[in-house]
Amino acid sequence: MKLSPSKLNSFLMFKLPSAWLCGVRVRHIDQTECEVGVRHRWINQNPFNSMYFAVQAMAAELSTGALVMSKIQESNKKVSMLVAQNKASFTKKATGKIKFTCYDGNKVNEALEKTIETGEGQTFWMKSVGINEDGIEVSVFEFEWTVKLKSKR
Repeated sequence: MKLSPSKLNSFLMFKLPSAWLCGVRVRHIDQTECEVGVRHRWINQNPFNSMYFAVQAMAAELSTGALVMSKIQESNKKVSMLVAQNKASFTKKATGKIKFTCYDGNKVNEALEKTIETGEGQTFWMKSVGINEDGIEVSVFEFEWTVKLKSKR
């Protein structure tokens, strides 16, 4: 079963309800990229009338994590995934519709191939860029993902 935006959004509603309530939604996913959108609203704002940084982080992480989930599913292997660390930079207030896009699907392929081949865990960085409706960058998030084969017990 291939992951689609509607399946991922249903997953959000049941497994990550805070992201779903804040309006985080997957818009597009394919082999190399994932786009997640979120609109600045009352429920996800900070005291400065822009989108709270944690909401941006949820959307950005989902744009990377959905690619990892998709690639693991395609591999038909039992693989665990975890964020080891992250970095973020903010360049403009996030208001209106914000689109977070990750283009690093190929990095996941390389790491999964290596972990399946060697049995050793792998780490890799993925980047998600947040763009507002005017095409202006509002934030950049980087996540270090770890993948490793689950032990057979």
